[in-house]
Amino acid sequence: MRGLVSNAHCVLFDFDGPVCQLFAVRSAESVAVRLRSLTDELAASGLLTAELRTSSDPHRVLRGIAGRGPSAAVLSRLEAALTQEEVSAAASARPTPYAAALIAALASRGRQVAIATNNSPLAAGRYLERQQLTGYVGGRVYGRTGDLALLKPHPDSVLRALAGTGADPARSLMIGDSLADHAAATAAGVPFLGYALDDAGEDAFRAAGARHVVRSLQWVLAALGQGNGRADAPF
Repeated sequence: MRGLVSNAHCVLFDFDGPVCQLFAVRSAESVAVRLRSLTDELAASGLLTAELRTSSDPHRVLRGIAGRGPSAAVLSRLEAALTQEEVSAAASARPTPYAAALIAALASRGRQVAIATNNSPLAAGRYLERQQLTGYVGGRVYGRTGDLALLKPHPDSVLRALAGTGADPARSLMIGDSLADHAAATAAGVPFLGYALDDAGEDAFRAAGARHVVRSLQWVLAALGQGNGRADAPF
């Protein structure tokens, strides 16, 4: 762990998961339901496949609809609705344990910290401001754009983060909690650290080829000489 962290001159965080639990009050599933309802209201229900009608992941719903060739007006309304939900949720998002301390510790030790996320950059920016983390990230937030084909697992947000920081992919590190994060980091040539909450999440990362997985960001802090965790803990 110490070698993985010390090699990273730039650390990229996915937002929802490694930094906070965005939908801590209103569930992500309820947001997915809203997107489906709005699709019906826009007379575009034919865009919803059986899988999209039951998915609890609003990003999967939005990405799936986008892949079925909707009109630009429908897609714009759906993306705007999701952005509104995310920005609202940022006011009540629950901080991920040790995330704020890790971001501060990385920045204080000269690492560049950036956010590479499928969430709206407005939501990420709102949360960072609320938690007084804006100064550590310095505006390096690379989130969802109008081109939904570029959502992770596409590496677009990771590549934009690397371009914005001028970082060498091999001397960077991506911390993410999903297989899409892992795929995006791999495609961009960035070493990856999986953040898993349970056995199922860790097993999924391992099956996808992720070499490094932690259950708590405490271990990353420990590798920086912060906190009380052991830097040589299994990961």
